[in-house]
Amino acid sequence: MLFGSEKFGLSREDIAHCHWLTRIPTGDHTPSMNLGQAVAVTLYELIRDPGVLPSPGHRNPVSGKDAEQLTVMLLDVLEASGYTNRIIATSTDRKVRQFIRRMSLTARDAPLLLGILRQILWKMRSGG
Repeated sequence: MLFGSEKFGLSREDIAHCHWLTRIPTGDHTPSMNLGQAVAVTLYELIRDPGVLPSPGHRNPVSGKDAEQLTVMLLDVLEASGYTNRIIATSTDRKVRQFIRRMSLTARDAPLLLGILRQILWKMRSGG
């Protein structure tokens, strides 16, 4: 779990590395809560009802390391294809990173998708 600072919250870059996001609703008279309160409420909800957070729908979700490797490989393929450019690279990087994490891939899916992306990249670079 990742919590942002009380003053600034999470950056877009931090959020791009998250698999799921949650929001704690507050009242109009108290529009925010401090970090300790947010952690306490979140942990309480997890203990009270473990189904509160979205489930990836499988027992063995892709690891953060593999998700990052997929992200980097997909960005390499997109760059080689001409889809991305330096002007929008930061925005594209963030969007692709979030996309990979929303896919709810399994650990079993990662090697297959990495192999597909490697083959595409190899073909593109070899002129095939």
